[in-house]
Amino acid sequence: MTTTFQTRPLTIGNVSIGFPVVQAALSGYSDLPMRVIARRHGASYTVCEVMLDQFLVALSKRQKTKHFLEIDPDEPPVGGQLMGAEPEQFSAGAMKLVEAGFNIIDVNFGCPVKKVLGRCRGGFHLSQPAVAIEILRRTRDIVPDHIPVTVKMRRGMDDTAESRDAFFEILDGAMDAGLAAATVHGRTVKQRYIGPSRWEFLSDVKQYVGDRLKILGSGDLFSAADCLRMLEQTGIDGVTVARGAIGNPWIFSQARALASGDPLPPPPTLHEQARVIQEHVELCERTYTPERALILMRKHCIKYSQSHPNHEAVRQDLARVRERTEFDAALKRHYGTDGPGRYVPDDYHRKEAE
Repeated sequence: MTTTFQTRPLTIGNVSIGFPVVQAALSGYSDLPMRVIARRHGASYTVCEVMLDQFLVALSKRQKTKHFLEIDPDEPPVGGQLMGAEPEQFSAGAMKLVEAGFNIIDVNFGCPVKKVLGRCRGGFHLSQPAVAIEILRRTRDIVPDHIPVTVKMRRGMDDTAESRDAFFEILDGAMDAGLAAATVHGRTVKQRYIGPSRWEFLSDVKQYVGDRLKILGSGDLFSAADCLRMLEQTGIDGVTVARGAIGNPWIFSQARALASGDPLPPPPTLHEQARVIQEHVELCERTYTPERALILMRKHCIKYSQSHPNHEAVRQDLARVRERTEFDAALKRHYGTDGPGRYVPDDYHRKEAE
């Protein structure tokens, strides 16, 4: 598989990103270890897991919580994402991200989780344009001019005309406030992750904003080919890989290969997979503690196992480990002898969402 599509380098505000395939913010996943692994495999930009404004305002430098604002020296450019309900507290939370050293501040108006919506956060703001725009204005006003502010949105609360109008009202407000980019997910808040992402909506958005705002797309990006296809079909400026990057950092280097006109690289071998999983665990041990690392790695290992031909057995084994000796033994058992890996099936992530 090769491609003749020519990608354009991505710039957000005054931050040069480069290759326009980046890692999205992933709640509960895109911490420092995952972001570093993604960067090592070709992601040109990553975004931290979303944090609540009130959590950020109260955050101290205690050992147990300091990792939330930690940035690896080799990581920038990296974005800090936050969400909340009140405009004033939102801007205060943004400043905590600025002080921590994040290069871009991203406002989350896209989270579809019920408990988030019930507290008037995330995707709920798409139903109240005036409040959403006030949050964007206050955030842009308080964040220093040299740091870009961006927003993450879904295409609306639902598929009504009123919801579409509200989306574009907020988008207009984002441009008026001086935001540098918007990431748009092709599903509605009501859809959550069920059903297809409407990439044609991304084309509409890019045609609407023209050169006034960079548009990044999200939704149904589960392979390197998906990433380039979204760019080619929609004319947007970049794509953000979310679920497709969990346990599959190779998606970024594969996308770079395709964009260069090279054939799709083979899936990582078992030894290559084992090396990355071990790297990830070691980063977790340094970021948290050796005692917490394996517990936090289980959800990642479940995803990594999908690249193994005997994925069911690997998944069950890695999900049970409690100590490093058990983990090392499981890794040796399943990855000790080298062999070909497999591409993660296209329908795997869709089944996970159902």
